[in-house]
Amino acid sequence: MTPPAAQLRYAWIVTDLDGTLVDRDLRIVPRSAEALRHYQDMGGTVVIATGRNEVSAGRYHQELGLSTPLIVYNGARVVDPLSGSRLLDLDLGTSWHALYENLLPELPEGVGAVAFSGGDAHILREAPSLAAYAGRDRIELREDPVRQAPTKVMLIADRPGLGPLARLAARHCPAARLLQSEDTYLEILPGNAGKEVAVRRLAERAGLPMDRVAAIGDNPNDTAMVRAAGLGAAVGDGHKEVRAAADIVVGPCGLGAVADLVEHITEGAGR
Repeated sequence: MTPPAAQLRYAWIVTDLDGTLVDRDLRIVPRSAEALRHYQDMGGTVVIATGRNEVSAGRYHQELGLSTPLIVYNGARVVDPLSGSRLLDLDLGTSWHALYENLLPELPEGVGAVAFSGGDAHILREAPSLAAYAGRDRIELREDPVRQAPTKVMLIADRPGLGPLARLAARHCPAARLLQSEDTYLEILPGNAGKEVAVRRLAERAGLPMDRVAAIGDNPNDTAMVRAAGLGAAVGDGHKEVRAAADIVVGPCGLGAVADLVEHITEGAGR
C-alpha cells in the first residue's frame, strides 16, 4: 500500500462502485475519475470496496490505474491485484448447509439465488431477475453445483421490499450477515465479513489510523464502513440509512459524488 500522505488530512479514500463511483450506465462518472486522479497526484490512496467479485470490479480498478488491494464481496474477500493473492478470503461455513437445505426451498416465487465460490457464480435458484443481474455485473452464471461453502449468496427479488426475505434468511442462517446492496438484492455473507472489517484490516496493515480514512457509499451495505471511517460520506441520491449515518452528504452519483468528496478533503491541502 502507498505510504500515508503527510499533507492530506485523509490519506485514503475508500469508495463503493455502483451508485457511488459508477453510474446507471455502468461507467465511472468522468468528473469523479478526474478528481481521483488529482487526489492520487497529491499523494492520496484510492481503495475500491464493492459487493461485486474481482472479475466484475477489476475492470473499474484497471480503468482507474489502481494497484491497491481490491475489497470485493462486501468485504468477504480482499485481493492483491499485483500478486493475485487473497489477503482475506472468508466463506459461509456452517451457514451453507442450512441455507441450501432449508432456506432455498422456502424462497418466495420470483426470488432467484446465486452462490459465489472461487471466482465463479453458480445459479442456486432460477428466476427471471437473474438475467438482468448477470448483464449488469457482466458475469457468467454457471449451472453446475457448488462443491464447497461459497463466499456469499445473493438473493435477487423481482421487486423492492426485502423485509420479509431478510427475516426468512435470518431465521435459517442466524450466524450469517445479511446486507442490502440494492433495493432488490439481499446478500448473505459470513458473519465476520463486512466492508468496514476489510478496510480496518488494510489500514492496520499499512499503519494508518482509521481517522485518516474517508469512505463513501450509497446503500445500506456501506453504512458500517461510512460510520467506521474518519470521514464518512453519503451519496446525495443514496439510501436514507447511509445519509443518516454519514458525516457529510455530497451530490448525486451521476453529477460526481466522489468528486465532491475529493474537493471537500483536498481544499487547502498542500498550501
